[in-house]
Amino acid sequence: MSLAATPTTPATAVVPVEPSRRGGRIDDWRPEDPEFWRTTGAPIARRNLIISIFSEHVGFSVWSLWSVLVLFLGPAYGIDPAGKFLLTAVPTALGATLRLPYTFAVARFGGRNWTVISALALLLPTVPMAILIEPGVSYSTLMVLACLAGVGGGNFASSMANINHFYPQRLKGWALGLNAGGGNIGVAAVQLVGLLVLATVGAAYPRLVPGLYIPLIVLAALAAARYMDNLSSATNERGAMREAARDPHSWVVSVLYIGTFGSFIGYSFAFGQVLQVQFADRFGSPVAAAHLTFLGPLVGSLIRPLGGHLADRYGGARVTFWNFVAMAGGAGLVLFASVQRSLPLYLAGFIALFVFAGIGNGSTYKMIPAIFRARAGQAVAAGSREPEDAQRRARRLTGALIGIAGAVGAFGGVLVNIAFRQSFLSYGSADAAYLAFIVGYAVCLGLTWLVYLRPSRHRLTGV
Repeated sequence: MSLAATPTTPATAVVPVEPSRRGGRIDDWRPEDPEFWRTTGAPIARRNLIISIFSEHVGFSVWSLWSVLVLFLGPAYGIDPAGKFLLTAVPTALGATLRLPYTFAVARFGGRNWTVISALALLLPTVPMAILIEPGVSYSTLMVLACLAGVGGGNFASSMANINHFYPQRLKGWALGLNAGGGNIGVAAVQLVGLLVLATVGAAYPRLVPGLYIPLIVLAALAAARYMDNLSSATNERGAMREAARDPHSWVVSVLYIGTFGSFIGYSFAFGQVLQVQFADRFGSPVAAAHLTFLGPLVGSLIRPLGGHLADRYGGARVTFWNFVAMAGGAGLVLFASVQRSLPLYLAGFIALFVFAGIGNGSTYKMIPAIFRARAGQAVAAGSREPEDAQRRARRLTGALIGIAGAVGAFGGVLVNIAFRQSFLSYGSADAAYLAFIVGYAVCLGLTWLVYLRPSRHRLTGV
């Protein structure tokens, strides 16, 4: 009696297996396993990254809405330049404050779930804005609406924390860079939307700008619900944030990030208004100023990956140091142009500030893992830790510091807008603010040299 041959799967064949799911949650996630990543993990991670970028992009746009809306607030609204700068400062403050809780929310609620929640939260400011902003609305109402727009600033932190869990160590920099850059471009995108509204229907309809984002917000929430995943392996490292907060390097890097990201977001919010006030004879209408405002945030967003690349090649601390030298030079050029009333020089100086702020964002972020890797190497050399334990601690503190630096750095945007407001209140021009920025960049470059570049036997090498 003969038995029929049973077909067998060759030993070398690889059959992709979809990870097990419970209610949209992936229980088996092994990005560091090359075979799992190649056959299963990469497509899932890429799908989550695409939706994450879109959702974060919309969040950044909502956060930046008031950088555009202040251009619509003409004489009928009765708001002076100082009052307008306050309107651009309050969303920055709330966005910075929300970044820490948003970082923890991913592990608590799930990446997909929190992306849906955080996207729908963007309706809180946009729907009332689309209804209420018109001549006669009270300044206190505008302040509340501006503050609510800050919810968009928290999306960056949760989006970065979520994508960080999906990718293997060797690809985290690339994925997080795409995620951050795609979000940052939301600042330029909303200013282009504002320009479109101004150019087509005029300054009488500011409510159209937030109104155009309402369907995009709903689309982001629906896409996240349909195509994103929760990871069971995404957990908050117990005590990591507290341990990172006790490390002096955490606060040094956070101050440096105030100088880079704080400048980027602060100038993004203020640039159009400063142009309109400083050069009122050249920019008598909001449309004229809006033609230029999106350029700075756009180049600053696109050039951010270059900062990370330069940091990989020359060292994050060295790139950050010379970057602050360049930022001080850019602020000096803006101050000189303001005094001389030279619009071409003024624009050149501000574009330079955006370019170097973007480079500095990338190089400063690259310093974070380098600092803890260097500390891990010192601990192993001193015999106080095993290599594996030291590297695990370095990764743990790196994730925590990314959250801290992102939150603290965003407060720099508040400082920029408050500096402009106080300068106009006290002196009738922004010149005092530019002097303050030069001093701030000098402090940052001095701090970078003292802590990371000054020859010393205690210096961390490789940062």
